Amino acid sequence: MKRIWIGLLVCVVAGLIAITAAYRRDIGQARRRVSTGSSVVETRCGAIEYADRGTGPAVLVVHGAGGGFDQGLVLGEGLIDHGYRVIAMSRFGYLRTPLPADSSAEAQADAHACLLDALGIDRVPILGVSAGGPSTIHFCLRHPDRCSAMVLLVPLAYSGEPVDRVSPISRFFLEHVTQSDFLMWAGTRVLRTRMVETVLGTPAEDVRTAPEAERRRIEGLLDQILPVSSRSRGLLNEARIVEALRPLPLERISAPSLIVSVADDGYRTYAGARYTAEHVPGAHFIGYARGGHMLVGHEAEFQEEMLRLLYAVTPSQAGPNAPGL
Repeated sequence: MKRIWIGLLVCVVAGLIAITAAYRRDIGQARRRVSTGSSVVETRCGAIEYADRGTGPAVLVVHGAGGGFDQGLVLGEGLIDHGYRVIAMSRFGYLRTPLPADSSAEAQADAHACLLDALGIDRVPILGVSAGGPSTIHFCLRHPDRCSAMVLLVPLAYSGEPVDRVSPISRFFLEHVTQSDFLMWAGTRVLRTRMVETVLGTPAEDVRTAPEAERRRIEGLLDQILPVSSRSRGLLNEARIVEALRPLPLERISAPSLIVSVADDGYRTYAGARYTAEHVPGAHFIGYARGGHMLVGHEAEFQEEMLRLLYAVTPSQAGPNAPGL
């Protein structure tokens, strides 16, 4: 019996050592990934971290919850390939951008303009994804002369219905799990399917039936959330922005607009996206039945629609015969 207990103890210790080694390897890679490839610029709105890739007309990419400049670059890859310059910032509380006293969507929109000022850019199309939606909309309302086109992908937006307060379970997750790189890492390894559904807001069935390339894309986005501890202040701030959603004078937005969402999005962005499209003059709305928050199976079509809009307002160096146009 003693030998059995010793054997079990040895197995447990060996397992813990292996888990620790795997965690240290993965979190080390994640920290190295976000420690390079970006710059911090001092603006009249404070310090803002950003990455600048590509050549040609600039597009401002506004990341979603759990993101940062790194997520913005992933979202903007297709734009870079088609001759656009992507400016991807880290929003308030993400990575190296501080969380200011006023961290509202309106203040974030002003910070977008401040970043453009610091980079010497007058006017841009803006792509706002998920929780990047509120500041994107406010940017086009507060700085209409700076916004040449607005693209909203699965946006957090007012839907015309009373705003639900963040649930106790969601708040617990934000206040505790997002503070721990280890808990997030363990979740992505042990509960991967559940994490895709909860963190990425995408039904597991949509991912399971997708082509292999799409599954790899989703897996990569899940892994990219690490290090979550460097994004926790921004994630906590998202809850305040959700609860501050309200009707806005969307009819004042004059920029050409493309708004896209999915009916089975786990974050329930469809109603807000459709409401926004109905109130922004001339907005083009695309709604899909399936694909979840990650737009599974529709990424290529969305890219084509976005490029078509962008080329109409800011032709890229790639020209109208570029692939996908």
